[in-house]
Amino acid sequence: MSRKSKPAAPEPKPQRAKPTYFAGRDGLGAYSADPAAFPPSRVIYYNDDFVMINDMYPKSSVHTLILPRDFSKNVIHPFDAFEDPQFLAQVKEEVKKAKGIVAEELRRRYGKFSAAERPRIEAMEADDPPEKLPEGRDWMKDVITGIHAHPSMTHLHVHVMSRDMVSECMKHRRHYESFNTAFLVDLDSFPLAKDDPRRHPGRNGILDQDLKCWRCGKNFDHKFSRLRKHLDEEFESWKRE
Repeated sequence: MSRKSKPAAPEPKPQRAKPTYFAGRDGLGAYSADPAAFPPSRVIYYNDDFVMINDMYPKSSVHTLILPRDFSKNVIHPFDAFEDPQFLAQVKEEVKKAKGIVAEELRRRYGKFSAAERPRIEAMEADDPPEKLPEGRDWMKDVITGIHAHPSMTHLHVHVMSRDMVSECMKHRRHYESFNTAFLVDLDSFPLAKDDPRRHPGRNGILDQDLKCWRCGKNFDHKFSRLRKHLDEEFESWKRE
């Protein structure tokens, strides 16, 4: 009686790559890794080097982020990443583009309220529009940019946002301070000197100042609720400039 041969062992199933989860402080990494997975309401545009997104918790009426996709740079502190002059130049160029996008969004949302924008709108609506439209309001001056000295998220991101500071997510004093003190470091300041006080905002009292309106300078001491009400009033005046 012949001995039965053992059946061939089944080939091992190919191992799937473990999915990468981005949560908590690492949440922004998902946009850099796979921006196509998100809807246009979140991802504004992307290319091989950068992603522009709408901030999930905006602190102004228009609040976006520029995220570098260079994995050798996007998980180190901006102070260190911006020591590379070529990388810093790339980021500055992309932020310049993003500022233009935010400025146009402000024009779209608030142009109809603005006195400075009125000549442009009237020219556009004329029966015989001129070949060259009036410039209208300089919305670019209402856009601020920068990185936080101590970012709350792991992945490098640059804030590109409107100046108004009006949003349901503007809930705490620290929210306001982080965008209206030297805690927000403009890209034009880089590379920072080693002894620049913005490297140590807590040590240098940057986040322990009276709350002042960004527009009129009125001092609200540490009373954030009063400041927030005032910001709503300033918002209406700002739109009508």
